[in-house]
Order: sequence, then C-alpha cells, then structure tokens
Amino acid sequence: MSRPDIAITGLGMITPVGNDTESTWRGVCGGVSPARTVAGLEGCAIDFACVVDGIDLDAAIGGRAAFRMGKYVKLAILAAREAVADAGLDPARWDGTRVAVIVGTSSGGSTSLTEQAVVLDRLGAGATSPSAILLTIPNMPAAEIAIQMKATGPSMAPCTACSSGVTALSVARDLLVSGQCDIALAGATESIVYPVAMAGFARSGAGAQRDGDPAGLCRPFAADRAGLVLGEGAAVMVLERADEARTRGAAPRALLAGTGATTDAHHPISPHPSGRIAQAAVEAALRDAGWAAEDVDHVNAHGTATTANDAMEAALISRVFPHRPPVTAPKGVLGHCMGAAGAIETGLTVLTLQRGVVPPIANLDVPSPEFDIDCVVKQPLRQPIRRAVSHSFGFGGHNAVIALQRP
Repeated sequence: MSRPDIAITGLGMITPVGNDTESTWRGVCGGVSPARTVAGLEGCAIDFACVVDGIDLDAAIGGRAAFRMGKYVKLAILAAREAVADAGLDPARWDGTRVAVIVGTSSGGSTSLTEQAVVLDRLGAGATSPSAILLTIPNMPAAEIAIQMKATGPSMAPCTACSSGVTALSVARDLLVSGQCDIALAGATESIVYPVAMAGFARSGAGAQRDGDPAGLCRPFAADRAGLVLGEGAAVMVLERADEARTRGAAPRALLAGTGATTDAHHPISPHPSGRIAQAAVEAALRDAGWAAEDVDHVNAHGTATTANDAMEAALISRVFPHRPPVTAPKGVLGHCMGAAGAIETGLTVLTLQRGVVPPIANLDVPSPEFDIDCVVKQPLRQPIRRAVSHSFGFGGHNAVIALQRP
C-alpha cells in the first residue's frame, strides 16, 4: 500500500516581527531585524534580542488559566488557535480522540524556573508560585493546547534542541501515516530571553557581541558574521491526510513530502566540520520524498550566522545542490528562536511555495567569497517554487530536514 500524502492545511505563527502569520511574512520579506536592547537584561554581556511584544498575551489567552502558563506556552496556544482557524476546523465539532498535539521546545519554561529560583532565594518557599511546576515543564504547550482544543489523541513534546520543530512535524506525519490520528497540530515554541540564557550564549562564544546597532548583528553567510542573536516565538501547523482534507473541502497549503534526521555525535555545540552527517539528513529527506537533488527549487537554511555552522552548511548546500537553488536564512530577521526555529522556518517555506517569493537574508550584501551558494539578498526573489527543503541543525548534533512541495 502506498503512503498517503500528508497536507499542511493550517498555519499559525507568532514571532518578533508579527503576531500572526501574515505580519510575520511581511516582516521577514522586509528584511529588517527587530533586534534591540531588552529591559531586564541590564548588565548582561548580551543585552539585546528579538522578542515578541506589542501584544497582551494574557488578554489574548483570556480567562484565568493564563496565570499558570509561561510565555512559551502562551505563544504556542496563540499559534495553534490561528492554525486551526486557518484550516477551517472547529474543535467544538471534531472527534478529539482522533486529534494529536505534537509541540516541541528546546528549553521549556527555563525562564520561569529561574524567576522562581530568585523568589525562593529572596523571599522563601512560601512566596513561590503554586504553579511553579506548570510554568516550567516542557510538555505544557502540548498539554495546554490539548486542553483548550479537547484533543485526546496522542500528545508529545519533542526536544531536539534547535531541531525540535521539525522533529515535531516528522512525528506528526508518522502518526497520520500509521493511522493513529486524523488531524495533528504540530510545531514548536520558545521563549528564553532572560539573563542566565544570555550569559550562557555569551560564555559559549555562540552569541553575537554588541557592536553597534543590534539590528545589524545577525549576518548569516556573511564574511564578517559574528554569531547568533537570540529570538523567541512559536509556529504550529495543522497536518492531515491530503485526500481526507480535500474531502472536507480544505485546500492544502503544502504537502509534507519527506523528512530526514541524523545525529553528529561530535560535540555539544559545534557541528561536525565535514558536514557529512548533516548532509545525510538532507539526503534522507530527499529519498523519503522520492526526489533527486535537482528537483529542489529552494533551500531554507539553518543559517545561524555563527562561523562554524554557516561554513558547514554552505559547503553542504553546494555539494548536494550544485544547480544552486536560491537560499534564504530567516534568522537574519527573526534571530535564532531556538526550539521554535525549525517550525517557524517550515511555515515560511510553506508560504514561499504558495506565493513564489523567497525572502532575502537580512544584513547580507554579498555572501562570504568562500561560499558557492546563491543567497537571496536585499530584495525578495520572485519565481515559481515547486519543491523546497528546510534545514534545522541543533546543539548536541541533532539534524532534522523537512521536504515540502506545492500541492
């Protein structure tokens, strides 16, 4: 029996450049980073980031439940609500036993954990929140979405660092193919802009140090790239078997054609310099999709703007895709949203397929001369895109790649 096509029928995003999918898309295509100094980071070696603001999250969540949710949970819920509405679904009318929720995160509620530790140290145990555990454990985005959506099918919280979003989508695809659910809400969320995280990125050498306007610091694939800028956000997608989606009258945004995953088994932070293990994930996704490399019209790169990652990834792209498809790297605008990055970038790739527009890489005029890749710079590139891949390469050597195509 052939494997059923899996459709992405709904998309929801909340990011540093937009509180929904459309505003996020406009912001990424605009090519300007919102990175700025962030209140509460005074005195930190890195005191800037790309943050989600301009929205009252508690009001948007509504009701009393918001008090038990960390920011990472609230972001995921808002993205999930948009995705479900975009898919034309109504949780009050679906069979919740056939709905899965797979939402990954890299650090969960580490921000809240740190805040509660400070309260404990300064004021004692009696001052800590009764929701301290709920504010911190990484499964709560999936759990709270399931509660709100009355989804009683499989629920999981994959954690593969910066690859968590693509891992979640891959798990959701497998649940649909195996028949364990009929609808899957899948994606990832992250919010870790707090002093301990900023200190950690500074000490690790991965974070960009302040040198002028923070908005210009994240420069993927540039010769003078200086490290990552932290971001936050969430993206959730609705996945369904394509024939069933069409039967109910839904128009798929894109088809999830294949996924691939490997592990470098090399170093906790640095990618394997050869890139061969990450390349194997790309090749696995192509095999899963049944594509040749030359079938790929676009690459959404991991593109962290760190010295080692960009060199590894550029070499990988030039080896696997010698026909030089256009490459973008959204972290130049959004910053590195860590566990949420792969889900957000998958969502952007879906929009590229739909609209025939590849967003430019922010802060990049010309790629480093050592890189033989076709980076989109300055302005969005308009051309038909039929098939695309999106890369996610995480701390710990977690590599995950997703292949998407126009319906």
